[in-house]
Amino acid sequence: MRTQVAIIGSGPAGLLLGALLHKAGIDAVILERKDRDYVLSRIRAGVLEQGAVDLITSVGVDTRLKAEGLPHAGFSMGFANRRLRIDLAGLTGQHVTVYGQTEITRDLMDARLAHGLTTVYNAEDVALHDFDSAKPRVTYVEGGVTHEIVCDFIAGCDGFHGISRASVPSGAISLFEKVYPFGWLGLLADVPPCDHELIYANHPRGFALCSMRSPTRSRYYVQVGADEDVAAWSDTRFWDELRRRLDPEAAAAVTTGPSIEKSIAPLRSFVAEPLRFGRLFLAGDAAHIVPPTGAKGLNLAASDVHYLAEGLREYYRDNSEAGINAYSARALDRIWKAERFSWTLTMLLHRFDSMNPFEQRMQEADFRYLENSRAAQTTIAENYIGLPF
Repeated sequence: MRTQVAIIGSGPAGLLLGALLHKAGIDAVILERKDRDYVLSRIRAGVLEQGAVDLITSVGVDTRLKAEGLPHAGFSMGFANRRLRIDLAGLTGQHVTVYGQTEITRDLMDARLAHGLTTVYNAEDVALHDFDSAKPRVTYVEGGVTHEIVCDFIAGCDGFHGISRASVPSGAISLFEKVYPFGWLGLLADVPPCDHELIYANHPRGFALCSMRSPTRSRYYVQVGADEDVAAWSDTRFWDELRRRLDPEAAAAVTTGPSIEKSIAPLRSFVAEPLRFGRLFLAGDAAHIVPPTGAKGLNLAASDVHYLAEGLREYYRDNSEAGINAYSARALDRIWKAERFSWTLTMLLHRFDSMNPFEQRMQEADFRYLENSRAAQTTIAENYIGLPF
């Protein structure tokens, strides 16, 4: 098989890149090691910056997003039973949109299918070859038969554990990582959310987050130890713990119900540098991981593929390598700023077992400063709604 761009991974990064390339008239094949249903079964967050919404709109995959997405003009941060609302609209003139990542993935998959574009699911033993040459190749096994894709470029959008970054020689890449000593225990339930906007709460027992997927489906999280077993958490135990960590008004507004899904997500900050290796490019979770505190993971994937699609469009349209040569530096500049913001919120809102009394007082002082400083709130708001692409 011959194509211009081989995309590894059919998560939002790979699918959105495929859509942007299709719009530009660039042929791309997507390889995915799992089946469609498995990809769609992964539960992820869904707070979209306007830049991500604009990209999805630009490729014509925004019908359900416009109909079902929830515009949020602010969010709240709780500390010691006090709640501070960050007025995104008032401070920046912009808002974010809540729309589940699974729904974005479904919309992009359906659009790709409608356009008759090639996605190979259940692609086993994917291997990347010769990406340091002018003729890179990708091999994979489907139905017991080995296939080869000859291409101009490879886009590694296959996540943190994917083959793309693992294929880079160790001496050619630098890895920066911070692993946090806790995770988020998340519960999804068909109950109305306790508030019309997200609530992030710091409590002596640990962090909690109240979010939603729709007016009738809620997603809640509580901070737990990194070695916690999800099986130890009944629905009743979860609901009780969640309400303990919220201010009285929010706790009273929580509607309980049976969980649809319950899982624990570990937290880490991670960046790989650079993001280009010959004709292989890394994007999305293959390139970086952010703690979900700042709602930046999906949005960073969107800006990555925006920069990459621009560079590839220049290459094919203008016979210029300027865009692809600039890709890594452009993407990393935005990535590190988002990493800083996510790290800042994580440090402010979580309880660490290693915190001494001085550090706890500093955390409390940070929140009090935020409560009384419009400038500090504006900084939070500007980062939350998303820095320009």
